[in-house]
Amino acid sequence: VDVVLGDTAGRLHTSDDLMAQLEKIDRVVDPDMTLFVDEAVAGQDAVNRAKEFDEAAAIDGAILTKADADSSGGAAISVAYVTGKPILFLGTGQGYDDLTRFDPEELVESLLDEG
Repeated sequence: VDVVLGDTAGRLHTSDDLMAQLEKIDRVVDPDMTLFVDEAVAGQDAVNRAKEFDEAAAIDGAILTKADADSSGGAAISVAYVTGKPILFLGTGQGYDDLTRFDPEELVESLLDEG
């Protein structure tokens, strides 16, 4: 098996029991890579979740969806800063082609163009 996806949808970072369970799963499975996925439009909530998930499961990077609805890029910048891990991909729609590699220079350029 090359890839196994584990979906923790609905796992609240505020639930100590569920986060302890996630920590145990991470320890037992010992994955090669762990990615945190959240919505870019979730703002500070996404940042808080990323921090808690990183502490429980040592994430390697993040994917932010709905990036087309977050023109500020604040979640991407903050998630990367708080976790110290890169944003790898941005989702901008429902199709396979709507997942693109995150380009920090492109984000900075778009922020400067809007200013």
